[in-house]
Amino acid sequence: MSHEVRAVVARSKGAPVSVETILVPDPGPGEALMRVQACGVCHTDLHYREGAIGEDFPYLLGHEAAGVVEAVGEDVTDVVPGDFVILNWRAVCGRCRACRRGQPWYCFDTHNARQRMTLKDGTELAPALGIGAFAEKTLVAAGQCTKVPQVRPEAAGLLGCGLMAGLGAALNTAPVSRGQSVAVIGCGGVGDAAIAGARLAGAARIIAVDIDDRKLALAQTFGATHTVNSRDTDPVTAIRELTGGHGADVVIDAVGRPETYQQAFHARDLAGTVVLVGVPTPDMKLELPLLDVFGRGGALKSSWYGDCLPSRDFPMLVDLYRQGRLDLDAFVTETIALDEVEKAFEKMHSGEVLRSVVVF
Repeated sequence: MSHEVRAVVARSKGAPVSVETILVPDPGPGEALMRVQACGVCHTDLHYREGAIGEDFPYLLGHEAAGVVEAVGEDVTDVVPGDFVILNWRAVCGRCRACRRGQPWYCFDTHNARQRMTLKDGTELAPALGIGAFAEKTLVAAGQCTKVPQVRPEAAGLLGCGLMAGLGAALNTAPVSRGQSVAVIGCGGVGDAAIAGARLAGAARIIAVDIDDRKLALAQTFGATHTVNSRDTDPVTAIRELTGGHGADVVIDAVGRPETYQQAFHARDLAGTVVLVGVPTPDMKLELPLLDVFGRGGALKSSWYGDCLPSRDFPMLVDLYRQGRLDLDAFVTETIALDEVEKAFEKMHSGEVLRSVVVF
């Protein structure tokens, strides 16, 4: 049996998305059918629409989602119908070399639903990040469903990608220690989440860097103790001045451009850590003096999905949200309908929102 539902589809590179009726099959072995309650509009969805991730059009967009499991296939035991879940795009296999050496957050064989969702004419859809949740219902691998306590789905769903990337960059990848100084370059949703993560970790000084004073003001609400407008001030000089001339212990690049990475590299203290969490485009190249890489020591890290283990991190972060220690609601700028996703992309470009969230 298939379910006819409305969904957001990107049919071709750079073209506006459309809302169409798609067919979602019942779950087979190892799969789960989810009724989506909310799904955030992430930059990654825009990258898919623009063809910056692949050319496997048509894409079924959406991946920062929370909702309720409606049905499960054979051999599924971790979730049951009625469970409230956050979807994740790293369904840990438990068998690859990363999993076997006790580092499942680097799982090299994450899996998705085997069956494909389709347009009504039978054309197969490629779900964004293996999820495709700008839809009233979606089919995923059961391992992509992480059960958490029932909370506001608009907020919880954002942990499925962008907020987890930022929080995890600070809490898992760096990881930030109590009393350290932290600088975050780029104060969109991911950067602000990194700031919130640094505060949770107990950082003593958190420096927010951006070119937009509106974003810098908002960064302070998430925990930034100092702000630097890099349109007016050299951020490397400013970060050094704010850290006794030494540089920050941890610098997180939430932009992902060669210029911002070079700033992060030179703004860290000796033996400090740089974390790249902003996603570069395939054409970008980085040039650094190799002697400086050697001489400054420390660590240059990339953060994949915040190096998260969804089964460990999602419930923990939801608990912090319920305790009032992590304000996920503050990341939800607006709630929108399914047919407003294209407008949300425009607002994203202009920096008007942290997250627009589709609600069903």
